[in-house]
Amino acid sequence: MELGKIGIWTWLDHLSANEAAELAQRAEGWGYSAMWIPEAVGRDPFSLIGFLAARTERMIYASGIANIYARDPMATKAIWKTLSELAPNRFILGLGVSHQHLVSGQRGHDYTKPLSTMRDYLEAIDQALYLGKVPEVDAPIVLGALRDKMLGLSATAAQGAHPYLVPPAHTKRARDVMGPDALLCPEQMVLAETDATRAREIARNALKMYIRLPNYQNNLKQFGWSEADFEDGGSDRLVDAMVYWGEPDDIAARLQDHLDAGANHVCIQTFRADGGVGPDEDLLETLAPLLV
Repeated sequence: MELGKIGIWTWLDHLSANEAAELAQRAEGWGYSAMWIPEAVGRDPFSLIGFLAARTERMIYASGIANIYARDPMATKAIWKTLSELAPNRFILGLGVSHQHLVSGQRGHDYTKPLSTMRDYLEAIDQALYLGKVPEVDAPIVLGALRDKMLGLSATAAQGAHPYLVPPAHTKRARDVMGPDALLCPEQMVLAETDATRAREIARNALKMYIRLPNYQNNLKQFGWSEADFEDGGSDRLVDAMVYWGEPDDIAARLQDHLDAGANHVCIQTFRADGGVGPDEDLLETLAPLLV
């Protein structure tokens, strides 16, 4: 798999399927090697990945991150094997335990013991019956991991990790925990806005649904943030660390911090300076020659 240093992390639910394919084609033309597609309460990411892979030539597609409570291990094994066959060396299976409000509140499952739940789920995938066509190469599996134990599991029971909402200090720690060989693909939010007041306003609006969640708060507290940093939409210090804003050259330089800290691949989530829905395609196009 030719997973380059920089990929795109983006929601696509606001686009029609054909519009999503056109975006993927443009991104492929700009030189990006991968597109990471999240799962929450919208489209099934795997159906969309199959659709997009058939309409592009080189782009690698990753679920970033698919909720393990949405499918039993046998269903996930069938998806993993099927897309490994249909899009050889162009698929990454990203799995995560999600968050309590989505698992218990939206899906009605018990959200307990994330680490053992994930370990048991991966073991069940391995043991599940699959009688379809066996792919020549299985796609790598990465976990949505933040804390040390889940990062360790990512290296021993999967092929790597896809941390979300993390600073380069976390990337360095993750590399130390996981060792030199596991894939490490952190997500990073970016914004082409040079006015600090406006940039922080847009960033706070994007961050508000994340920074109140215990999983992210507990992880970030390891790196010097406190309860006060999560109040009132986030402190300036937190916002500036979680969303890289400024000129494209400055953003590109800061993305290098993750790579220098041990990341194999950084997944950039671009926010539009007008606050609109969807990725900032102008920024993606501008950043491409600086990054890929």
